Amino acid sequence: MGMKQSGYPHEDIEMKWQKAWDKVKLDIASINSTSKPFYNLMMFPYPSAEGLHVGNMYAFTGSDIFGRFKRMQGYDVFEPIGLDGFGIHSENYALKIGRHPMDHATVTEKRFYAQLKTIGAMFDWTRTVETYDPNYYRWTQWLFVQMFKHGLAYRGRASVNWCPSCKTVLADEQVIDGKCERCASVVEKRSLEQWFCRITAYAEKLLQNSFSLDWSRKVSVAQQNWIGKSEGVTVKFKVKDLDIHFEMFD
Repeated sequence: MGMKQSGYPHEDIEMKWQKAWDKVKLDIASINSTSKPFYNLMMFPYPSAEGLHVGNMYAFTGSDIFGRFKRMQGYDVFEPIGLDGFGIHSENYALKIGRHPMDHATVTEKRFYAQLKTIGAMFDWTRTVETYDPNYYRWTQWLFVQMFKHGLAYRGRASVNWCPSCKTVLADEQVIDGKCERCASVVEKRSLEQWFCRITAYAEKLLQNSFSLDWSRKVSVAQQNWIGKSEGVTVKFKVKDLDIHFEMFD
């Protein structure tokens, strides 16, 4: 005789406890008065579609679990959330559906935040950040002006990876077998005039600091190789059948 299967009423149970957490302000961090703060930041999703995708949940779930672990250790965990609405993916999607990117941001903000709230992560909803908010991007503009004034931002021409479909420059890591990782269009090499940041001014400091970071070796080596410090190479070789050695330095 079989047993009747009863489903887990997750919508009722999870909604009940999420309301209880909101009522006691469980996830609002006391960042100005706590003696044991912990900043649990994850990458904000960019609205490049109608809603969240599995990749968002994959990243957020792991980060949230770690945040809860730190809370159990007695830390006051601040876990912010927001939307990265200024980017080529978001803009391309807005153009695809025929809507201005700023107008589209107001639509996706409601949808994305509604979805994010249902997953029950310990986000502090009193401190959201939207990159398309003038109160936010005024400071990124201010920062660029400061860099320009101090000679750390300049115009130059360089060869870049250009995706003719996404109409944007791609990093080398975004080009897979000569194609755009996002749309699989064949990537072109173009010489474009663009803005550069003079990060070489801080290359040595970044490199030396990277050795003391508690990162995995794979990530550390990738960052060190990206900085790309090179002091040249010395090569010694012997000429066949002659007792002569040559030394070259590049």
